[in-house]
Amino acid sequence: MTARAWAELLRVSALFTVPGDALAGAAASGRRPDRGTVLAVGASLCLYEAGMALNDWADRDEDAIDRPHRPIPSGRIAPGAALAAAGVLTAAGLGLAARAGRPALAVATGLAATVWAYDLRLKHTPAGPAAMAAARGLDLLLGAAATGAAAGGATGRATGPGPALVPVTGPASGERGAYRKGPASWKGPASRKGAASGRGSAAGPGAARGSEPATGGFVRGALPAAALLGAHTYAVTAVSRHEAHGGSTAAPLAALGAVAALSAAAVHEQRGRRGDRTDAHLGPGGRGEPHRPNPGPTHDAPEFLAATAPGLVRTALTGSYLRTAAVPLLHAALNPSPPLTQRAVGGGIRAMIPLQAALAARAGAVGTGLAVMALVPIARALSRKVSPT
Repeated sequence: MTARAWAELLRVSALFTVPGDALAGAAASGRRPDRGTVLAVGASLCLYEAGMALNDWADRDEDAIDRPHRPIPSGRIAPGAALAAAGVLTAAGLGLAARAGRPALAVATGLAATVWAYDLRLKHTPAGPAAMAAARGLDLLLGAAATGAAAGGATGRATGPGPALVPVTGPASGERGAYRKGPASWKGPASRKGAASGRGSAAGPGAARGSEPATGGFVRGALPAAALLGAHTYAVTAVSRHEAHGGSTAAPLAALGAVAALSAAAVHEQRGRRGDRTDAHLGPGGRGEPHRPNPGPTHDAPEFLAATAPGLVRTALTGSYLRTAAVPLLHAALNPSPPLTQRAVGGGIRAMIPLQAALAARAGAVGTGLAVMALVPIARALSRKVSPT
């Protein structure tokens, strides 16, 4: 049982596609990464590796025929050792999630159950791709649930990349949702009516909502991002069902269409973000007309650049995702041989990193998105030594 055998069993080259889930979840919830995010990343890594070990244990008889070079059928790792590793890693993942709070533990428990159900029961059924997609979506939601779980609910204050929201009146006044932006507020037309009623830029994931648990609001805010990541995972998993024998043109073509649709969604700024620059989407009087900067001579160049740069970064990150995922899928659709199908699956796995980065930038956390992209060269270098599939 050598280190290389364990690296192959655990698919360490795919491991770097995991941290971006929690970081994208934190960004989609409107909060900055903190200690809870680090715990969520650790839990995600453990649960992901548990799934890899359990996958090979469950498929050891099939791999003995189709993939005899894999660590278990080749005799380099004992089946019992792989199963024990899966159990220990699952327990470690749940333990880390528990340290991030009850909401994070609840999401992690659902994630662990989905991973075990997929590997032991659902993988070879029609529900397999949906189960894998649910696992990735839950992994992103784990980051949203864990980030700021301790402090966010107590203060009811947005700690995301946008300016903080501070209460105008305290709870004793009987008014809820009356918030104003702090000193770093974005200069743009705002809706007074929305601020008074708890709608618009005042309400949302960062605002206190009485007795409603704050973490639940943050998790709901991350649901769209989880759905996009889950849709990509579904498409890649559907292609992976043919990687051993090839022969499917429909699966790569369908995945190619899904990647194009996801790129169109990821390139646009996340709707409904509050505490960041939500009022930029409101016209005069907050009636919902798009607000466009005035390009005339009175236009403020620094403000224009501040409003334009995030869009350019989102476009670049989305383009990286599209290129990484679409090119090998197109090759597999034109020639559905096992090697090209496996390459398409590997490209789809690596494409999760730029997708996570694009989702973070879509939520306004451009710095987080760029940090996630730093994992790409590491994943690419390791994939040349250890296959991610």
